[in-house]
Amino acid sequence: MTGPLPLSALLSQVLVAFIIEFDNEFEHQMPHRTSLSGGSREGPWLVSMAMYSTCMRFVGDDPITVREVEALARTKTNWNGMERWKYIVVEPDPKDPRLKPPRPAWLVRPTAKGRQAREIWRTLFGTIESRWRSRFGDAIDGLREALRAIAVQLDAKLPDCLPILGYGLFSKEPDRKLAPAAGSSESSDTLAALLSRVLLALATEFEQESVWSLAVYANVIRVLDGQGKRVRDLPMLSGVSKEGIAMALGVMQKGRIVKVDSGEDGRTKVAQLTSKGLEVQAKCHRLLGAIEARWQARFGEEKIRQLRDALSRIVNDQSSLSRGIEPYPDGWRASVRRPQTLPHYPMVLHRGGFPDGS
Repeated sequence: MTGPLPLSALLSQVLVAFIIEFDNEFEHQMPHRTSLSGGSREGPWLVSMAMYSTCMRFVGDDPITVREVEALARTKTNWNGMERWKYIVVEPDPKDPRLKPPRPAWLVRPTAKGRQAREIWRTLFGTIESRWRSRFGDAIDGLREALRAIAVQLDAKLPDCLPILGYGLFSKEPDRKLAPAAGSSESSDTLAALLSRVLLALATEFEQESVWSLAVYANVIRVLDGQGKRVRDLPMLSGVSKEGIAMALGVMQKGRIVKVDSGEDGRTKVAQLTSKGLEVQAKCHRLLGAIEARWQARFGEEKIRQLRDALSRIVNDQSSLSRGIEPYPDGWRASVRRPQTLPHYPMVLHRGGFPDGS
């Protein structure tokens, strides 16, 4: 399975690099706490861009209902997490006469720290994109133009971010039952939103025809073989956290496409694809190729070529890409081992929404 990277992988690596740089800057500016660095018990738990895009972007100073936030975001967020992490308060509307109002009717308001985080997040899209323009030059204008040419033809209900992965690590399509709120938000034109919408459209098309999610295939099935690889090496090979790898392997074991056994030393865990798994790997690989061919027919060969070329200019400029995601010395990423690659599909989990499943 050699050759050019799939379009989904190019989109993913550019998006993940942008998010990591965005997250590093948020971590640098926002007082917070983490399991690695500690911090004030009163500070909010550190989370990723996804928690802004699915929640805090729409939580203003005036109370808003859970239902309205989800309609504006066009996807759901981790409500329990955002409240536990001290960004929001969610409680019944005191004016609601019902004894037990349904959760969607509850009111959401930001905490003081949530308001502070929201204002920092709002500025970072422009800050990071400005850095990318300085670093990559006119490649960013070319990428924006190529993304817009596709995005304008996509479903208007697609969210401006990748949704938190659901059961089986599938990306969730827009919830058609979410009634648009009054003054429903238009799609954002940030680089991250454009990348996310195009990538999500590709992922949902893949998952309509595959029993395996793109996140599981691109990050785990893809890197395994029939000979076996050490489980502890998979985060380095895939760019995905060990927690994300563990979740994917659990899904794969249920489907009997992978075996995880002890290695020759009796201690090291080794994962290898079963014969069924090898068939799944080949089928998923072919499906991605077929979808890209379909997109060429649907959107035009020239538009897809321009998008590929624009993404490749950034992905192939490893020096500039690596410089951008270099963490601050006191950042949590500075204390962990850097993987050999960026994920071939973002692993956005309930664990704070980080794009590599951290």
